Amino acid sequence: MEDNKKLYTLLVYSENIAGILNQITAVFTRRQVNIESLNVSASSIEGVHKYTITAWSDEDQIIKITRQIEKKIDVIKANYFTDDQLFIRETGLYKLSTELVMKNPEISRTIRKCEASITEVNPTYVIVMKYGVTDDIISLYRALNKFGCVLQYTRSGRIAVTRGMQEQVSEFLEQREKAVKD
Repeated sequence: MEDNKKLYTLLVYSENIAGILNQITAVFTRRQVNIESLNVSASSIEGVHKYTITAWSDEDQIIKITRQIEKKIDVIKANYFTDDQLFIRETGLYKLSTELVMKNPEISRTIRKCEASITEVNPTYVIVMKYGVTDDIISLYRALNKFGCVLQYTRSGRIAVTRGMQEQVSEFLEQREKAVKD
């Protein structure tokens, strides 16, 4: 990875229209930028969906991508951020061998030390869940993997909120509504 590339998070707001996700991801494809994670959900504004997209890029490229996404008809607003501008979380799920977890108490100590929680135990497997930032989720995976007990592992896409008081799109929508009334 080149030195000038950083991990950026784009927050994109749109109406819930079929095909908009394809239009958004196509912008990344055309610019040959790989999406690291993608999470789509309803936002705090009724009828508006929020896309949280992470990608390694340089600032010039991410500005161009953001502008292109914002030009899409059904996109309301798009902004890019660095990690220090957001509150970020992910979830990691780890499926471990019950037999190995029971034989080695160090596995349970590692889970507790990493502030993860055991959410299910049965004779075949143990499910562990960890909330946190990407590095913490991956670190727990690496620690557990050293014990040879990991049967499956996955982590969610990033979810993020800005450090401001409201969704950035709220101000945009208020201004747009005011302009329509005037």
